[in-house]
Amino acid sequence: MDVEEALEFVDHLALTTTGKHLDSLQKAILCGTWNNQKYKEIAQHHNRSEKYVKEVGFKLWKLLSVALGEEQVSKANFRAKLENLQASNIVSLVGNGCIHIGNISADSSQSSKKLQSEPQDKDKFHEKTSNSEPKIHLDLGDAPEPNLFYNRTSELTTLENWISSRTRLITILGLSGIGKTALTLQLIPQIQHEFDYIIWRSLHNSPPLASLQTDIIQFLSQQQETELPSLIEYLRSHRCLIILDDIQTIFSSQQLAGNYQPGYENYGTFFKQIAESSHNSCLILLSWEKPREIAALEGENRPCKSLQLNGLGTEAQEIFREKGLAEEDKWSQLIDLYRGNPLWLNIVATMIQDLFGGSVSEFLSYDTLFLGDLESLLEQQCDRLTEPEKQVMGWLATPEPADISKIPENLQLSPPELLKVIQSLGRRSLVETVKQNGRSYFTIQPVIREYIINKTRSKN
Repeated sequence: MDVEEALEFVDHLALTTTGKHLDSLQKAILCGTWNNQKYKEIAQHHNRSEKYVKEVGFKLWKLLSVALGEEQVSKANFRAKLENLQASNIVSLVGNGCIHIGNISADSSQSSKKLQSEPQDKDKFHEKTSNSEPKIHLDLGDAPEPNLFYNRTSELTTLENWISSRTRLITILGLSGIGKTALTLQLIPQIQHEFDYIIWRSLHNSPPLASLQTDIIQFLSQQQETELPSLIEYLRSHRCLIILDDIQTIFSSQQLAGNYQPGYENYGTFFKQIAESSHNSCLILLSWEKPREIAALEGENRPCKSLQLNGLGTEAQEIFREKGLAEEDKWSQLIDLYRGNPLWLNIVATMIQDLFGGSVSEFLSYDTLFLGDLESLLEQQCDRLTEPEKQVMGWLATPEPADISKIPENLQLSPPELLKVIQSLGRRSLVETVKQNGRSYFTIQPVIREYIINKTRSKN
């Protein structure tokens, strides 16, 4: 077996196990491993961080361990295990895009869910591989194409644990571009074996709840003509994962966070039913702001959880490496200024490359924070604010964190009104809490501060 045959075999194995082909970095890791390269060499050759390559490699060996029924496949033994399997006639390459693994035949021209098997014998390897084949129905038609994914190991682990413990309703919150969609797309291959059905729907066009439910039921019923049960009955009889993206589109603008548009209030009832009813399924919501019902339903030991997605840390350096920026010692300053938001950092890194030849220090020498294409993204979120929220954002647009016990006279808000506004801004991920001397102070991110200041200047 040579490296090309090994790649072909592992690619088929990944497809039959996860429903996805290997990506370019996974192939690079396999090729490098086959040729006795260290992670550091693979990372340098492909302009990735060594830490990130190690994490991708770890997940790849874990996948192969499960798929092959081996106790542990690792970088150290990967080549030897494949060559031993071939020598034992467990693996054979027969051409025409077809691979035989014991008595199992995997054909690249077929979907991963159409893996065919002949009558089983007592071969343990065959039994484990056959059992690992997930019998799931996927409808990811509304899911966007996956973007480059940056390390979110802790967040993925949290979500996997919640799903394994049968959490019924999960809300993933964060500003536009923070990585909610990318995280969820990365999650699916890791947990899909737990479900019978996985469905992704975008609410970008604000579908009425009845229309959305009918669409989902039609997929779950596989177009049966008989009288269809309700959605909650399907969620009880099958283990389903439903992902709803762009939840914020069913909320009203110029109202406090989480208030529904007229005619969409039944979504709140639906979310409550999912969280409180007894069933086997899970609903994941992706949103800029938190639905009102969630705060009352969630808790440590309750089947409703929220994950506030924050920016990347040092992992964001991968963005600058891919963009070819210079002066690595300045990258942490960029990450802090743009709060590790992957989309924001991609936009800024492109601008630095285009206008400053990749020089980060030259960019940072300017007194003002560059927004550029970020302005239109921020405008979408800030235009949703109420007038009191806009006033409070203007008050918070100073370098020093604000003490909400000292309300400026020009705000003309009572303490209860101010607390409501601060809570709403928090649910929109637009304010940050800072602890000083045991007290909580509030501030906003530098990028949002710059946007608010620019808007104020343009009005004056």
